[in-house]
Amino acid sequence: MAGETLRFKLPAIRILENEHQYLSFLMADWHAIVLNFENNQYEEQEARKEFKRLRQLLVEFIEPLKNHTEKEEQFFFPLLGQYIGYEQGPIMSIEEEHQEIDAYIGHFLHHTLPKMDTFSVEKMKEIVQDAGEAFEVLTVHFVKEETVLFPMAEKVMKAVDEDHLYEQLNTVII
Repeated sequence: MAGETLRFKLPAIRILENEHQYLSFLMADWHAIVLNFENNQYEEQEARKEFKRLRQLLVEFIEPLKNHTEKEEQFFFPLLGQYIGYEQGPIMSIEEEHQEIDAYIGHFLHHTLPKMDTFSVEKMKEIVQDAGEAFEVLTVHFVKEETVLFPMAEKVMKAVDEDHLYEQLNTVII
C-alpha cells in the first residue's frame, strides 16, 4: 500500500482510484483474519476474539464503502453511461457487484449478531466465508473498474463533464 501512486490523469477518476486504495488498505486488516480462519490458525479462545474483531472491522468498513459506492452510482456511472450506454455492458455488471458485496457483508453481519459467544470454531469458520467472498468480489471489482471503466472515462468524457464530475466526487468517504 505504501508508496502506491495514482495512475489516472483525470482528477475525478483519481479521487475514485484513491478511494479504492484506501478501501483496499482497510480490507487488508480484516482479510488477514479471514485467511487465518481459512488456514485453521486459531484455537477457540483466540478464534472468538478474532471473530469479534472481524465483525467490528467490517462494521467500520461499511460506511466508507457505502459512501464510495454511492458516489459511483449517483454521479460516475450515470455520467459515463451517457457516453457508453447504461442498460447493458460494464456499468450494469459493476453495479450488480455492488449489490453482491453488500449481500455478503450483510449476510456475515446478520449471522454474527445472535449468540456469537456460543459458536464453535467450525461455525465461525463457516460464517467467515462470507467475509472472504466479499473480499474476493471487491478485489476483482476494483480491478474491473480500474482496467475497464476508468480508462474508458478518460477516453470519452468531455472537459465540462470531467470538471462537473470532479466537483461531485470531491468529498470524503470517512
